[in-house]
Amino acid sequence: MTDQLSLANSQDPQDSQGSQDSQGSLPNRSAGPTGPAPADQPGQPDQPGQPHQPELARLRAELRHLRARAHTHPLISQAQGILQERYALPDGESAFALLQRASQQHNVRMRLLVEAVIRTPRPDPPPAPQPTPRAPSLWFPQRTRLPAPQLTYEAARRTNGDGLNQGTVLRSVLSQLLTVTGTDMGNVQLPDRVRGGLRLEHHTGLSEDFVEFFAHVGEDGTSCAEAARTVSQVTVRNVESDPILDEPSRLAILEAGSRASHSVPLVTPAGVCLGMVSAHMDRPLKAMSTAQDEAMTELGAQAGQWLAWYNRTVLLDALEFLHTMGTRRRGTASRRR
Repeated sequence: MTDQLSLANSQDPQDSQGSQDSQGSLPNRSAGPTGPAPADQPGQPDQPGQPHQPELARLRAELRHLRARAHTHPLISQAQGILQERYALPDGESAFALLQRASQQHNVRMRLLVEAVIRTPRPDPPPAPQPTPRAPSLWFPQRTRLPAPQLTYEAARRTNGDGLNQGTVLRSVLSQLLTVTGTDMGNVQLPDRVRGGLRLEHHTGLSEDFVEFFAHVGEDGTSCAEAARTVSQVTVRNVESDPILDEPSRLAILEAGSRASHSVPLVTPAGVCLGMVSAHMDRPLKAMSTAQDEAMTELGAQAGQWLAWYNRTVLLDALEFLHTMGTRRRGTASRRR
């Protein structure tokens, strides 16, 4: 089956984490000393007509949430309709309850699961006689389950045994790249199987404006898009002058404090790009060393192999669980937890 991606959804069991590990923005280097104003000296007054900073941050977070829901809700509705028809469910709520249960049972993000429901060919009809409610037919009867590939880079060994969680592994990939490149700004992206391009999954050290602007990137105009297209590492040595960037992207990257970047595709043994990890530097680059190139190539290969395994194993486990539950509850109303 085609590999799937994951994205935040308000009903996702992991969404409370999502990219929250990296919501901090770059410090304002032009600002003066920090700290509260003395009790007898009021702080700087807000400009007339401008919202307080906490209120502005809340509004921007709410806007990002609404945008994510706008992209995700139609997918959920489509998946609900598929499940209603397939399992003769009385309403969309019952279909959502199945999705929620499968998502929680296998710790798979809701967006990833609903995309898999939409894109994966439906199960074959069971042979006669019909299986009993306690013995439903399998969605993937010929599947062979393989153990997870070993991740040997240093950051992966610090995941506290949570090596089957996609979010944990992607964060460790980002952490390892930042160690190799010696920077503290970076992000991970996965393919957007609905709109095409890449969708931001995790980030650190990048401003809120950057995260909002690059929440989704198309197939050109950025170094990560070029790296995905060519399935090769791409270095932007100087953001101000590199022709690979379109002007809106260039300005957004410069505004975030990045002056150079390096993108590494996460590639399967068959040469398929299943994701992207990028590092951003605060000064122009000359070149990566041979040792850095080799370390990043190995990182991309290990992460790509792991993502391919995850899509073939954990994600299909969640679909199989959903099919089993749907078959057993055929025609029965259910409610979300």
